[in-house]
Amino acid sequence: MVNTSQENYLEYRGRFKGLMGWLTSTDHKRIGLMYMYAIMFFFIIAALLGLLMRIEKIAPGQTIMDAQTYNGVFTIHGIIMIFIIVIPGLAAVFGNFFLPIMIGAKDVAFPKLNLLSWYIYIAGAIMGILSQFIGGGAPDTGWTFYVPYSAESGTNVMFALLAAFVLGFSSILTGLNFIVTIHRLRAPGMTWFKMPLFPWSLYATAWIQVLATPIIGITLLMVIAERTLNIGFFDPALGGDPLLFQHLFWIYSHPAVYVMILPAMGVVTEIFPTFSQKPVFGYGAIAISSLAIALVGYFVWGHHMFTTGISYWSRWFFSFLTFIVAVPSAIKVFNWISTMYGGSIDLKPPLLYAISFIFLFMIGGFTGLTLGALATNVQTHDTTFVVAHFHYIIFGGMGFAFFAGIHYWFPKIYGRMYSNRLAYIAWGILFVGFNLLYFPLFVIGIQGMPRRYFDYLPQFQTGHVISSIGAFILVAGLVVMFYNLIYYRRKGEIASANPWKGVTLEWQIPSPPPLENFEEIPVIKDKPYTFDNKEEKASTGN
Repeated sequence: MVNTSQENYLEYRGRFKGLMGWLTSTDHKRIGLMYMYAIMFFFIIAALLGLLMRIEKIAPGQTIMDAQTYNGVFTIHGIIMIFIIVIPGLAAVFGNFFLPIMIGAKDVAFPKLNLLSWYIYIAGAIMGILSQFIGGGAPDTGWTFYVPYSAESGTNVMFALLAAFVLGFSSILTGLNFIVTIHRLRAPGMTWFKMPLFPWSLYATAWIQVLATPIIGITLLMVIAERTLNIGFFDPALGGDPLLFQHLFWIYSHPAVYVMILPAMGVVTEIFPTFSQKPVFGYGAIAISSLAIALVGYFVWGHHMFTTGISYWSRWFFSFLTFIVAVPSAIKVFNWISTMYGGSIDLKPPLLYAISFIFLFMIGGFTGLTLGALATNVQTHDTTFVVAHFHYIIFGGMGFAFFAGIHYWFPKIYGRMYSNRLAYIAWGILFVGFNLLYFPLFVIGIQGMPRRYFDYLPQFQTGHVISSIGAFILVAGLVVMFYNLIYYRRKGEIASANPWKGVTLEWQIPSPPPLENFEEIPVIKDKPYTFDNKEEKASTGN
C-alpha cells in the first residue's frame, strides 16, 4: 500500500519511467512541455513547406513544383500553422506551464482533462498531416476551406476537415480548464486585480476558445454533411448559400486571431516590467483591454467579406467596429512603452524580442486598418497585401512573442542559461529575414499581385525575389535560435531561481519548479509588479 505522498507523486509524474512517465503524467508543467515539443516539431515542418513555396515563387513559371502540388503545400502549410501551431501555441505551452504557478496553485483545476486535451491535440495534428497522403491527394482548398470548392474538390478534404474539428475539442477543453483554474485556484489574497497580467490574457483567451470554437466545429460538420449526404447548406446547386459559410467561418476565425494574439500580449506584458525594473504602467487598463479585445473581436468578422456583396449598412458597421477594436490594442502599446519609459532598461534577448513584437505588431495593426476601411479594402482584398498583414500580426505578433517567452522563461523551465551572444545573433537574423520576407508583399499587393496564386506576371518578380531571399535568412535565424536553446538546455550555466530579478510568483520558487510548485500555498499581500520592494511579495502566512 503506497502512502499518500507516493500516490500524489504517481498521479503527477505518471506510473512509469522514461517516455511513458511523460505520456501518462498529469503534471501541468510536463504537459506544457509536451505541447511545446510537439508544436516545435510541427513548426519545423510548416516552415519548410513555406520555404518550398518561396523557392517556387522566386521566378515566374514552374520552378520546383506544379500548380496542384503548390495548392496542396499551401493548404497544409496553412492548416498546420493556424490550427496546429498558432491557435494552441502560447496558451497551451506557457499557459499550462506557468498559469498555476503565477496564481499560486499546485496544478490546473482538471489535471486529467488537461492530459486528455493534449492527446486530442496530437490526434488532430496527426490527422492533419495524414490528410496529405491518404485518399484522393492533398487537400487544395486553402486553410479556409471555402465552399463550394471544398464541397466539390476531389482531393482529401474530408480528412483535413475532421482534423480541424478534432483540434477544436482540445481548444475547448483547455479553455474550460483555464477558466475554472483562474476562478477557483487563485492563492489566498490574490484578488482579480492582484493577479499578474499573463493570467488575465489567458482568461480572456479561454472565453473565446469556449464560446467561439463550437461555431467552427459545427460549420466543418456541415461541409462534411454536404459532401457525403448532398445536404444543401452552402452549395448553390443544392439550394445552399456560400456566403453562409463565410459568415460562420469568420465568426470563429476572427476571434481566433485574438486567441493567437492575446496570450502574446500577456507574455510581453510580463517582460517589460521585469527588464525595466519598474511597475507595469496602467495595470487596470491592460487587464480590462484584454477583455475588451475579446468582446469586440466577436463582432468584426464581416470585414473579411466587404467584396462579397453584403449590404452597405453591414459593411459600414463592420468597418466601424474594426476601427474600434484597435483602441484597446493601442492602449496596450502605449502602456508597454510607458512601462519602459524612465525604467532601468536591461536589454537582454527577451526584451529585444518583446520590443520587436511591438514594432511588427504595429505594422500589422496599421495595415489592418487599411483592410478595415471600405475603399482601400476593395483595392487590397485577396492580394499579397493581406498575406503580409496576416503574417505581421500572427508571426510578427504571436511568433516573436513566443520567442520572447521561451527566452524569458527558459531559465525557469530548465534551470539553465542559454548563450546571450547566440541569442542576439539569432534575433538579428530573424528580424532582418522576417521583414525582407513579408514587407515586399505589401508593395506588390498594392500593385495588384493576387494571393494564393501559383504563378505571376514578370512585373512582380523583384518583390518575390526579395521575399524569397528573406525566407532563407529567416530560416537561418531559426536554425541559430533552435541550436542555442537545444544545446544549452543541458550544457548551459546553472540558472539561479531569479536571474532576471522578476517579482511574480514563478521567480520566487526554485528553477526548475518543484513537483507541486509550492511547499505551502502563498498568501498574497501586495499588488503585482512591486519592484520597490525586492522581497517576496507572497508570504507563507506563518
